[in-house]
Amino acid sequence: MRPARLLALAALLLAALLTALLSLGASPAAAHNVSAGADLRLAQTIAGTELTVVVKGTTRVPGPLRIGIIAYQPVTGLPVALEVRSAEDGRTVTGEALASADPRYAELRVERTGPHVLTLRAGGESAVVPFRVLVERGSGAELLIYGGFFVAGVLLVGGLLTGALARPGPAMAVAAGAAAGVTVAAMVVVFEPMVPAGPPDGAAPQVTALAGGGRPYVQERVATVPARPVAGEEFTLRVDLVDGSTGRPVDDLTAHHEALAHLVVTSEDGRYFRHVHPLRTGPGRLEVRLRADRPGRYLAHAELEREDSGGQLLAASFDVHGPGTQRASGDGTGGADGGTGDSGGGAGTGGGVPVLAPAVPVAGRPATIEMDTAGPVRPWLGMAGHLIVRDRDGSFLGHVHEMGSPGSRRLRFTFSFPAEGSYLAWVQYALADRIVTVPFTVEVSAQENGR
Repeated sequence: MRPARLLALAALLLAALLTALLSLGASPAAAHNVSAGADLRLAQTIAGTELTVVVKGTTRVPGPLRIGIIAYQPVTGLPVALEVRSAEDGRTVTGEALASADPRYAELRVERTGPHVLTLRAGGESAVVPFRVLVERGSGAELLIYGGFFVAGVLLVGGLLTGALARPGPAMAVAAGAAAGVTVAAMVVVFEPMVPAGPPDGAAPQVTALAGGGRPYVQERVATVPARPVAGEEFTLRVDLVDGSTGRPVDDLTAHHEALAHLVVTSEDGRYFRHVHPLRTGPGRLEVRLRADRPGRYLAHAELEREDSGGQLLAASFDVHGPGTQRASGDGTGGADGGTGDSGGGAGTGGGVPVLAPAVPVAGRPATIEMDTAGPVRPWLGMAGHLIVRDRDGSFLGHVHEMGSPGSRRLRFTFSFPAEGSYLAWVQYALADRIVTVPFTVEVSAQENGR
């Protein structure tokens, strides 16, 4: 076979290989999109309602930053003032978004990646939320891949022209160079997904592994403003978080189920229930406005998670005063809606009746709780539904989720009650216009019936 024909055949084979490799390289490694480009979603209980702030992922800087406010309870055009400030150079941009079930996104402009601070203002309250603008960093592997293919293409053309001029020796050398270029590109395509992706632009500096497998536990100081809240009047519940090792404010909370902290507030008898998401008002400080409908002792359980550490449940109590400072009585089976004007998480009872299997759960063994909803559910806090369980004295709190699909009309939970006794429980889910809370009680036995 003549060298020119050999060269032409080699060119066809290399072109086929080039096409195949390009198809392989069309889907980048999933690990590249873990952080950069992802949306940040944070629940906030502000202006007497439950909202979720959505900061859309950014693809370039300078460039647009889109922020929307999703309402999970009825609001009428609630304006939320937005301020985004770079923590590095102080550059600040402002805007406004209207809270609604189907929000329109406000578009602000950011000039750089890295740490920023988002300040929200609505209803006389404000929240200060730290976040990072992240942009995927260009891969050096892509330069090798496309550079190799480009060099191979140039050499192939040169080889064909050289072969056409009846110079087989130089033509074969050029063809060999083209093959080498394709080989390099192919090796990068094959092995590049195995190489750990580098951090995106704007990511926090890498830290070495912490001794003991995580950061010290958080300690809390809970107070009310005013110090003696009165039943029926609004007050602020303040939670100060300090590092258990240094005593300094804890300001490294990470988003946990779409919130920096989940706060469950219940009266001692269980008739008052709120699942809210306090505002970060300063380093290590969380605050939320509440209104209790009865005097007595109240329990506050906070779920949170620090960076490079695991989840943690904090528990505290406070007193609400009233005429005669009498505590509310009852069996804990009353409605969770403790009156009008309360903020977040407790609005709207209804829906079906929870059905347990077995009807009397056994301590330490899984039980299922199923319930038909009042309508198609939509995700709230990243889940279709929530089950919150508390024992009578408040020493135990459990929180599990329904992982079903949006639009479902039936919720199903699996939960293991830790010990024999009576438990208070609440199922929560979101409809198109409100959050529904369904309270019920569960009696747990120490052993199965008949044994």
